[in-house]
Amino acid sequence: MQFQGAFTALVTPFKNGQVDEEAYRAHIEWQIEQGIHGVVPCGTTGESATLSHDEHMQVVRICVDQVKGRVPVIAGAGSNNTREAVELTRFAWEAKADAALLITPYYNKPTQRGLVEHFKAIAAEVDIPFIVYNVPGRTACNVLPRTMATLKETIPQVVGCKEATANLTQISEVAEYCGPDFMVLSGDDFTVLPTLAIGGCGVISVVSNIVPKLMADLCNAWFTGDLATAQKLHYASQPLSRAMFLETNPIPVKTALAMMGRMRPELRLPMVPLEAKNEECLRSVLASCGLL
Repeated sequence: MQFQGAFTALVTPFKNGQVDEEAYRAHIEWQIEQGIHGVVPCGTTGESATLSHDEHMQVVRICVDQVKGRVPVIAGAGSNNTREAVELTRFAWEAKADAALLITPYYNKPTQRGLVEHFKAIAAEVDIPFIVYNVPGRTACNVLPRTMATLKETIPQVVGCKEATANLTQISEVAEYCGPDFMVLSGDDFTVLPTLAIGGCGVISVVSNIVPKLMADLCNAWFTGDLATAQKLHYASQPLSRAMFLETNPIPVKTALAMMGRMRPELRLPMVPLEAKNEECLRSVLASCGLL
Protein backbone atom coordinates (compact mmCIF):
# COMPACT_ATOMS: atom_id res chain seq x y z
CA MET A 1 0.00 0.00 0.00
CA GLN A 2 1.20 3.49 -0.83
CA PHE A 3 0.34 4.93 2.60
CA GLN A 4 1.41 2.31 5.12
CA GLY A 5 2.98 2.75 8.53
CA ALA A 6 3.44 5.72 10.83
CA PHE A 7 2.60 9.17 9.48
CA THR A 8 3.20 12.18 11.72
CA ALA A 9 0.48 14.82 11.93
CA LEU A 10 3.04 17.60 11.99
CA VAL A 11 2.80 20.54 14.37
CA THR A 12 3.30 23.97 12.82
CA PRO A 13 5.98 25.95 14.68
CA PHE A 14 5.39 29.69 15.10
CA LYS A 15 7.78 32.51 15.93
CA ASN A 16 6.46 35.96 16.76
CA GLY A 17 3.15 35.18 15.10
CA GLN A 18 4.63 33.84 11.88
CA VAL A 19 5.34 30.33 10.61
CA ASP A 20 8.83 29.40 11.84
CA GLU A 21 10.22 27.89 8.63
CA GLU A 22 13.61 27.01 10.11
CA ALA A 23 12.09 25.08 13.01
CA TYR A 24 9.56 23.43 10.72
CA ARG A 25 12.20 22.19 8.30
CA ALA A 26 14.31 20.90 11.19
CA HIS A 27 11.32 19.07 12.65
CA ILE A 28 10.50 17.40 9.33
CA GLU A 29 14.13 16.39 8.83
CA TRP A 30 14.31 14.86 12.31
CA GLN A 31 11.14 12.89 11.63
CA ILE A 32 12.64 11.38 8.48
CA GLU A 33 15.97 10.67 10.21
CA GLN A 34 14.06 8.80 12.92
CA GLY A 35 12.44 6.52 10.36
CA ILE A 36 8.92 7.93 10.08
CA HIS A 37 7.02 6.55 7.08
CA GLY A 38 5.27 9.76 6.05
CA VAL A 39 4.20 13.24 7.15
CA VAL A 40 0.95 15.19 7.22
CA PRO A 41 1.13 19.00 7.15
CA CYS A 42 -1.87 21.21 7.91
CA GLY A 43 -3.95 18.76 9.89
CA THR A 44 -5.61 19.40 13.25
CA THR A 45 -2.26 19.05 15.04
CA GLY A 46 -0.79 21.64 12.67
CA GLU A 47 -3.33 24.24 13.87
CA SER A 48 -4.72 24.41 10.36
CA ALA A 49 -7.86 26.15 11.60
CA THR A 50 -5.81 29.22 12.52
CA LEU A 51 -3.72 29.40 9.34
CA SER A 52 -4.58 31.86 6.59
CA HIS A 53 -4.83 30.39 3.09
CA ASP A 54 -1.44 31.86 2.25
CA GLU A 55 0.09 30.32 5.38
CA HIS A 56 -1.60 26.99 4.67
CA MET A 57 -0.04 26.92 1.23
CA GLN A 58 3.32 28.03 2.63
CA VAL A 59 3.33 25.18 5.15
CA VAL A 60 2.47 22.55 2.51
CA ARG A 61 5.03 23.97 0.10
CA ILE A 62 7.80 23.93 2.74
CA CYS A 63 6.95 20.38 3.72
CA VAL A 64 7.00 19.00 0.18
CA ASP A 65 10.27 20.82 -0.51
CA GLN A 66 11.95 19.56 2.65
CA VAL A 67 10.81 15.97 2.16
CA LYS A 68 12.01 15.86 -1.45
CA GLY A 69 10.17 12.64 -2.19
CA ARG A 70 11.82 10.59 0.55
CA VAL A 71 8.50 9.76 2.25
CA PRO A 72 4.90 10.41 1.22
CA VAL A 73 3.29 13.75 2.07
CA ILE A 74 -0.46 13.74 2.78
CA ALA A 75 -1.44 17.40 2.78
CA GLY A 76 -4.37 18.67 4.80
CA ALA A 77 -6.81 20.24 2.36
CA GLY A 78 -10.33 19.95 3.73
CA SER A 79 -12.90 22.56 4.63
CA ASN A 80 -16.57 22.84 5.58
CA ASN A 81 -16.93 24.91 2.42
CA THR A 82 -16.81 22.61 -0.59
CA ARG A 83 -15.50 25.31 -2.93
CA GLU A 84 -12.72 26.10 -0.48
CA ALA A 85 -11.90 22.40 -0.18
CA VAL A 86 -11.59 22.23 -3.96
CA GLU A 87 -9.13 25.13 -3.94
CA LEU A 88 -6.98 23.67 -1.15
CA THR A 89 -7.01 20.20 -2.72
CA ARG A 90 -6.01 21.64 -6.07
CA PHE A 91 -3.12 23.41 -4.37
CA ALA A 92 -2.01 20.15 -2.70
CA TRP A 93 -1.95 18.54 -6.15
CA GLU A 94 -0.05 21.46 -7.69
CA ALA A 95 2.45 21.44 -4.82
CA LYS A 96 3.09 17.74 -5.61
CA ALA A 97 1.81 16.30 -2.36
CA ASP A 98 1.19 12.57 -2.64
CA ALA A 99 -2.38 12.76 -1.33
CA ALA A 100 -4.87 15.13 0.27
CA LEU A 101 -6.28 14.65 3.77
CA LEU A 102 -9.90 15.79 3.52
CA ILE A 103 -11.76 16.38 6.76
CA THR A 104 -15.53 16.02 6.70
CA PRO A 105 -17.37 19.36 6.63
CA TYR A 106 -17.44 20.63 10.20
CA TYR A 107 -20.20 22.78 11.73
CA ASN A 108 -22.54 22.30 8.72
CA LYS A 109 -23.51 18.78 9.90
CA PRO A 110 -24.29 17.43 6.42
CA THR A 111 -26.33 14.27 5.89
CA GLN A 112 -24.61 11.09 4.70
CA ARG A 113 -25.76 11.91 1.16
CA GLY A 114 -24.35 15.41 1.58
CA LEU A 115 -20.99 13.92 2.52
CA VAL A 116 -20.95 11.83 -0.63
CA GLU A 117 -21.81 14.84 -2.79
CA HIS A 118 -19.12 16.93 -1.06
CA PHE A 119 -16.36 14.48 -1.94
CA LYS A 120 -17.75 13.91 -5.43
CA ALA A 121 -17.58 17.65 -6.09
CA ILE A 122 -13.92 17.79 -5.05
CA ALA A 123 -13.09 14.71 -7.13
CA ALA A 124 -14.71 16.27 -10.19
CA GLU A 125 -12.14 19.08 -10.01
CA VAL A 126 -8.93 17.45 -8.72
CA ASP A 127 -7.33 14.08 -9.49
CA ILE A 128 -5.22 13.32 -6.41
CA PRO A 129 -5.63 10.46 -3.92
CA PHE A 130 -7.98 11.38 -1.06
CA ILE A 131 -7.71 10.24 2.55
CA VAL A 132 -11.09 10.94 4.17
CA TYR A 133 -10.57 12.32 7.68
CA ASN A 134 -13.37 11.20 9.97
CA VAL A 135 -13.18 12.89 13.38
CA PRO A 136 -16.70 13.34 14.78
CA GLY A 137 -15.40 14.77 18.05
CA ARG A 138 -14.16 17.80 16.12
CA THR A 139 -16.76 18.05 13.36
CA ALA A 140 -20.09 16.84 14.80
CA CYS A 141 -20.27 14.70 11.67
CA ASN A 142 -19.62 10.96 11.38
CA VAL A 143 -18.96 9.11 8.12
CA LEU A 144 -20.78 5.84 8.69
CA PRO A 145 -19.12 2.63 7.45
CA ARG A 146 -21.60 2.06 4.62
CA THR A 147 -21.10 5.67 3.52
CA MET A 148 -17.33 5.18 3.53
CA ALA A 149 -17.84 2.15 1.31
CA THR A 150 -20.00 4.25 -1.04
CA LEU A 151 -17.25 6.86 -1.23
CA LYS A 152 -14.69 4.18 -2.05
CA GLU A 153 -16.92 2.55 -4.67
CA THR A 154 -18.05 5.72 -6.45
CA ILE A 155 -15.04 8.05 -6.19
CA PRO A 156 -11.75 6.62 -7.54
CA GLN A 157 -9.74 9.26 -5.69
CA VAL A 158 -10.93 7.99 -2.29
CA VAL A 159 -8.22 5.45 -1.48
CA GLY A 160 -8.35 5.46 2.31
CA CYS A 161 -9.47 7.10 5.50
CA LYS A 162 -8.15 8.41 8.79
CA GLU A 163 -10.55 6.98 11.38
CA ALA A 164 -10.43 9.11 14.52
CA THR A 165 -13.56 7.75 16.14
CA ALA A 166 -11.59 5.42 18.47
CA ASN A 167 -14.56 3.10 17.89
CA LEU A 168 -13.10 -0.26 16.97
CA THR A 169 -16.49 -1.63 15.94
CA GLN A 170 -16.87 1.17 13.39
CA ILE A 171 -13.26 0.87 12.23
CA SER A 172 -13.71 -2.88 11.77
CA GLU A 173 -16.85 -2.32 9.72
CA VAL A 174 -15.06 0.22 7.53
CA ALA A 175 -12.30 -2.32 6.86
CA GLU A 176 -14.91 -5.03 6.23
CA TYR A 177 -17.12 -3.03 3.89
CA CYS A 178 -14.33 -1.28 1.99
CA GLY A 179 -12.12 -4.32 1.46
CA PRO A 180 -8.39 -5.02 1.75
CA ASP A 181 -7.38 -2.54 -0.96
CA PHE A 182 -8.75 0.39 1.09
CA MET A 183 -6.23 2.06 3.40
CA VAL A 184 -7.58 2.48 6.92
CA LEU A 185 -5.32 4.66 9.07
CA SER A 186 -5.87 5.06 12.79
CA GLY A 187 -6.48 8.63 13.85
CA ASP A 188 -5.95 7.92 17.54
CA ASP A 189 -2.60 6.93 19.03
CA PHE A 190 -4.37 4.74 21.59
CA THR A 191 -5.80 2.47 18.87
CA VAL A 192 -2.88 1.96 16.48
CA LEU A 193 -2.18 -1.69 17.26
CA PRO A 194 -5.87 -2.69 17.49
CA THR A 195 -6.52 -0.95 14.16
CA LEU A 196 -3.64 -2.82 12.54
CA ALA A 197 -5.02 -6.07 13.94
CA ILE A 198 -8.39 -5.60 12.22
CA GLY A 199 -6.94 -4.71 8.83
CA GLY A 200 -5.64 -1.15 9.17
CA CYS A 201 -2.46 -0.08 7.44
CA GLY A 202 -1.04 2.46 9.90
CA VAL A 203 -1.64 5.69 11.78
CA ILE A 204 -1.65 9.44 11.37
CA SER A 205 -0.13 10.16 14.74
CA VAL A 206 0.17 13.00 17.22
CA VAL A 207 2.61 11.31 19.60
CA SER A 208 5.07 10.55 16.79
CA ASN A 209 5.90 14.25 16.79
CA ILE A 210 7.92 13.49 19.93
CA VAL A 211 8.71 9.77 19.41
CA PRO A 212 8.79 9.14 15.66
CA LYS A 213 11.07 6.11 15.97
CA LEU A 214 8.85 4.41 18.53
CA MET A 215 5.73 4.72 16.38
CA ALA A 216 7.56 3.74 13.19
CA ASP A 217 9.10 0.74 14.95
CA LEU A 218 5.68 -0.33 16.26
CA CYS A 219 4.30 -0.39 12.71
CA ASN A 220 7.44 -2.08 11.36
CA ALA A 221 7.18 -4.79 14.00
CA TRP A 222 3.55 -5.47 13.11
CA PHE A 223 4.21 -5.72 9.39
CA THR A 224 7.15 -8.07 9.89
CA GLY A 225 5.09 -10.36 12.12
CA ASP A 226 6.84 -9.46 15.38
CA LEU A 227 3.72 -9.16 17.51
CA ALA A 228 5.62 -9.28 20.82
CA THR A 229 7.63 -6.18 19.91
CA ALA A 230 4.55 -4.42 18.53
CA GLN A 231 2.72 -5.05 21.81
CA LYS A 232 5.69 -3.89 23.87
CA LEU A 233 5.91 -0.63 21.90
CA HIS A 234 2.13 -0.18 22.06
CA TYR A 235 2.22 -0.21 25.85
CA ALA A 236 5.36 1.94 25.94
CA SER A 237 3.55 4.60 23.91
CA GLN A 238 0.42 4.73 26.07
CA PRO A 239 1.66 7.08 28.85
CA LEU A 240 2.89 9.49 26.20
CA SER A 241 -0.37 9.25 24.27
CA ARG A 242 -2.33 10.06 27.44
CA ALA A 243 -0.03 13.02 28.10
CA MET A 244 -0.62 14.36 24.58
CA PHE A 245 -4.29 14.78 25.48
CA LEU A 246 -4.00 16.32 28.93
CA GLU A 247 -5.59 19.30 27.19
CA THR A 248 -6.83 19.94 23.68
CA ASN A 249 -4.45 18.83 20.93
CA PRO A 250 -1.98 20.34 19.94
CA ILE A 251 -1.35 22.22 23.19
CA PRO A 252 0.43 19.35 24.98
CA VAL A 253 2.45 18.07 22.01
CA LYS A 254 3.77 21.51 21.11
CA THR A 255 4.61 22.12 24.78
CA ALA A 256 6.42 18.78 24.86
CA LEU A 257 8.47 19.67 21.79
CA ALA A 258 9.41 22.96 23.45
CA MET A 259 10.50 21.10 26.59
CA MET A 260 12.63 18.88 24.35
CA GLY A 261 14.25 21.99 22.84
CA ARG A 262 12.91 21.35 19.35
CA MET A 263 10.80 24.50 18.88
CA ARG A 264 9.09 27.38 20.66
CA PRO A 265 5.87 26.65 22.58
CA GLU A 266 4.03 29.40 20.70
CA LEU A 267 0.36 28.70 19.98
CA ARG A 268 -2.35 30.70 18.28
CA LEU A 269 -5.57 31.76 19.92
CA PRO A 270 -7.94 30.27 20.78
CA MET A 271 -5.25 27.78 21.84
CA VAL A 272 -3.60 28.91 25.09
CA PRO A 273 -0.58 27.62 27.04
CA LEU A 274 -0.86 24.43 29.06
CA GLU A 275 -2.15 24.83 32.62
CA ALA A 276 0.64 24.74 35.22
CA LYS A 277 -0.59 21.51 36.84
CA ASN A 278 -0.73 19.77 33.46
CA GLU A 279 2.66 21.14 32.49
CA GLU A 280 4.12 19.52 35.60
CA CYS A 281 2.44 16.23 34.72
CA LEU A 282 3.66 16.41 31.12
CA ARG A 283 7.22 17.11 32.20
CA SER A 284 7.11 14.15 34.57
CA VAL A 285 5.89 11.78 31.82
CA LEU A 286 8.51 12.98 29.35
CA ALA A 287 11.25 12.57 31.95
CA SER A 288 10.09 9.07 32.87
CA CYS A 289 10.21 8.13 29.18
CA GLY A 290 13.76 9.49 28.80
CA LEU A 291 12.81 12.40 26.56
CA LEU A 292 14.23 15.19 28.78
